[in-house]
Amino acid sequence: MKPDVDVKAVMDARAGDVAAKKRRNAAVRTGGIAIGFVVLVLAVNALAHGYFLEPANITNVLRQITVNAIMAAGQTFVIITAGIDLSVGSLVALSGVALAQVSNALPFGGPANFVVTLLAGVAIGCAAGWINAWPVVRLNLPPFITTLAMMQVARGLAFTIAHGQPIVLHSSVPFDWLGSGYLLPGLFGLPGIPYAVLVMGVVAIALALLLGRTAFGRYVLAVGGNEEAARLAGIDTGRVKTLVYMISGSCAALAGLLLLARFGSGAPQNGNGYELQAIAAVVVGGTSLMGGRGTIVGTFLGALLIGVLYNVMNLTHVDPYTQLIVLGAVILLALVLDALRKRYLAER
Repeated sequence: MKPDVDVKAVMDARAGDVAAKKRRNAAVRTGGIAIGFVVLVLAVNALAHGYFLEPANITNVLRQITVNAIMAAGQTFVIITAGIDLSVGSLVALSGVALAQVSNALPFGGPANFVVTLLAGVAIGCAAGWINAWPVVRLNLPPFITTLAMMQVARGLAFTIAHGQPIVLHSSVPFDWLGSGYLLPGLFGLPGIPYAVLVMGVVAIALALLLGRTAFGRYVLAVGGNEEAARLAGIDTGRVKTLVYMISGSCAALAGLLLLARFGSGAPQNGNGYELQAIAAVVVGGTSLMGGRGTIVGTFLGALLIGVLYNVMNLTHVDPYTQLIVLGAVILLALVLDALRKRYLAER
């Protein structure tokens, strides 16, 4: 008689092989994006006669992408689950004006003022994310429509709270370090590292570990790959989808806080069109709009690529309208390459 086969061991081995293959594919995609980015930077630096790689310009590029990179990192979780969050740009505006009022209303200043304002921002983002997720999870409504509704509601609330005018901080001291501060300024003649860039790095690393090294991250990928199979496997798909929208909302609120710290005021006009830039960074970074695939590292590289393109076009005095055309072409190219990759894999 043939020895009994340990079915569970065989299934675990196959699951491990599949997971390893996905990790290899993700590494190849991320590596390809990184190589393409390096080639682009070298070409751009040559065209800019070496100015692009000057420390001051690199620092400027990193500061410019902080808001988009943080928003895109949160958006990555949503898109991996085959959803989309169109409300993040409006949440940037809403959180900005709301947090300006919170900070002004507090009877104390200093670090305590900043911490309470930060916690209020996280609460606003989580609440908005939960509201976005509820009709998607409970009523099975398309996330495109529900987040579009939240986009309008949040923008309207921002204008209502601010009465159409920016809300200026009574004291910007608690936020100055985040808005304009540098770590180790003047070291080796370099301008230093902006604290906003450090915050972006911490967020990117934390979310990359959450997605790539935790059970929750595996659940997110499973829900995006096949939601019904994930449900049958015992995953609480509703809870997972709710949490990813809350993560996206929190990242949008943090982006609003960064803008508040940078400008010293919260304006209801902030964040207009930011949702499209965030989605562009996610797509360019290799995340599939169909769900089930994506990395935070790829999204960060996508945001950096878009930031470099904008910086180059500004250096070469390209008009803003042409810049929009270029960004649209880059997004379309990323989608075409992803479709060609899928067709190639399907034919093998």
